[in-house]
Amino acid sequence: MSQITAKSKSKKAENYFAPLAVVTLLFFMWGFITCMNDILIPHLQEVFTLKNWQAMLVQTAFFGAYFVVSLGYYAFSVLKFDPIGKIGYKNGIVLGLLIAAIGCALFLPAATMLSYGFFLFALFVLACGITLLQIAANPYVAILGPPDGASSRLNMTQAFNSLGTTLAPVIGGYLIFQTVGEGIIDASSVKLPYLGLSATLIVLALAIKLFPLPEIQLSQSMHTSSRLFKNRHLVFGVIAIFAYVGGEVAIGSNIINFARLPHIAGLSEAEASHFLALFWGGAMVGRFFGAIALASGKDIQKRLLLISIIFLVALLAVASIYGLQAALYSGILILVNVVVLVIGKFIPQRTLWLFAAAVIVLLSITIFTDGYLALWALIAIGLFNSIMFPTIFTLSISGLGKSTSQASSILVMAIVGGAIITPIQGLFADYFGSVQFSFIVPLACYLYIMFFGINGYKIKKTD
Repeated sequence: MSQITAKSKSKKAENYFAPLAVVTLLFFMWGFITCMNDILIPHLQEVFTLKNWQAMLVQTAFFGAYFVVSLGYYAFSVLKFDPIGKIGYKNGIVLGLLIAAIGCALFLPAATMLSYGFFLFALFVLACGITLLQIAANPYVAILGPPDGASSRLNMTQAFNSLGTTLAPVIGGYLIFQTVGEGIIDASSVKLPYLGLSATLIVLALAIKLFPLPEIQLSQSMHTSSRLFKNRHLVFGVIAIFAYVGGEVAIGSNIINFARLPHIAGLSEAEASHFLALFWGGAMVGRFFGAIALASGKDIQKRLLLISIIFLVALLAVASIYGLQAALYSGILILVNVVVLVIGKFIPQRTLWLFAAAVIVLLSITIFTDGYLALWALIAIGLFNSIMFPTIFTLSISGLGKSTSQASSILVMAIVGGAIITPIQGLFADYFGSVQFSFIVPLACYLYIMFFGINGYKIKKTD
């Protein structure tokens, strides 16, 4: 990454505040859109009378696009040239936004035709645009400033990504499930939310196009190598991204159905969507913690002070929305998260494997207990998921220099884990007749992430 510089070498890291703020909006938007899938799954399952594995095809269509587009991007970069390097990060972001807007607009004919296949096609097109955003925006944030602050910057932008995933269940749940409460099951309730998203994405694309974002360029000619897989840490990182996204998406996709189980909480879809919001809200809080903890230039006392402020704000927010009891449970879980973060000594790889270990414990509680204990254990996983994606991403591209953009496309390709792991969990749930036992699937994913944080991140060359 040291070989990548801005056009003006005299610019300092603090001058990148405004561009980072603008790009952060992208993370918010694709977080909101991605989490809307968790609302769509139980709704479309009711509309089309689908089995668990069939309903999970929503995530297969969405995250499958990540694989298709990223694979095409990687192949093209090896055979011809790096597209983002050619057109620039800014134009790549604008193109991704416009394609995503088209995908959202396709929900109108899908709902009108009452076609599940058309819904899946619309999701695929939408995710093609989000994939381009991922390929362009993640490395852009990582290299827009000092290399030692890359993990912190990505954690901060991912925190706003989680703000989107936190608001999506509340807003999307209200808009889509509002007719369900009246005993009406209708696919047309998705029209307004997705048309609104389409218009928002178009406006954001225009704003990004007009905003003077600094263009990050290579200090040398674009390097398009097919030998990237000789980097051991990148190979293990690809598998870790696959496992992480697969595990997180599988958990988020099943929270509503899990909360509806009689022996867990017996909630309605609308009520369960609030717990989904808490799950993603936990990820948001955890990512703010991670951004502070992994930042360079701050002493431990200042970091803990900032973490304490965020902790209090989070508790007040939960108490005002969900009540004192929810705030009490959330406070206990956040404190546990902070303790594990401190034990990790703010070292990215060490914090990663400790968080993965915590998720393994929480999933075990979810699988083998009942009632609200099992449900809250599942919700708490959001806190520990928080720093995983940006930390795995930055550890995986470390030291790749002019091949960073190409490596980014490979890592984004691995997001296909969400398309594969989720229906596998659905098959487990159908075969064993238990959504609860099916969480054994994401548990296996976090075992691998724990390995990556202990050993897989180490930079070594391999044949």
